[in-house]
Amino acid sequence: MKTLLLTSAGTDVRDEIINILPKPASKLKLAQIITASKVEPDTAYIEKDRQNFENMGFMVEDVDIEGKTETELREHLKQFDIVVVQGGNTFYLLKAVQDSGFDKVIKSLISKGTIYIGISAGTVICCPTIETSGWKSGDKNIVGLKNLAGLDLVPFNIFVHYNPKYDEIIRDNASKSKIKTRILTDDQAFLIKGSKITLVGEKPEVLL
Repeated sequence: MKTLLLTSAGTDVRDEIINILPKPASKLKLAQIITASKVEPDTAYIEKDRQNFENMGFMVEDVDIEGKTETELREHLKQFDIVVVQGGNTFYLLKAVQDSGFDKVIKSLISKGTIYIGISAGTVICCPTIETSGWKSGDKNIVGLKNLAGLDLVPFNIFVHYNPKYDEIIRDNASKSKIKTRILTDDQAFLIKGSKITLVGEKPEVLL
């Protein structure tokens, strides 16, 4: 059964991560895909999450998918029980996903039981499109990406790092989109088990 945990803020929902594990963290290998962070001025969050994952007991390896081939990624990632796709620039990440064949690799791994954890950009790329990543001022299409189609692992787009100050932006853009948008705070995640999708974490879902 496929298992995905799509978060805004990764290890901020530590309990939800622990809840999906098939065995103790100390017996699991975790690949942290750090590609989206490569163009960010501050990557302290990568180190913070790596440390948090290690403190939880995981064996952690940072992996950069940029410049890799589909064959290389398939061979390397098959050893891991969990693949965490980190945050950063969503456009940069999706281009690397498309260029490397990671999209095909990760779908195959998920179908075979590998757990996928998305963090921010790593969550947004699982949607039908990554259009929500351009709704705020932070994420710029620095790679001139034309194809914004995501992995389509959930049937809706996700707006991450919700803050009430974004209400007007979300309403305006969501009303123009052909795809339903759902919202995540930093204390929440979408858990996908097979075909069932559940909002987990603190507080009710934000509905605008």
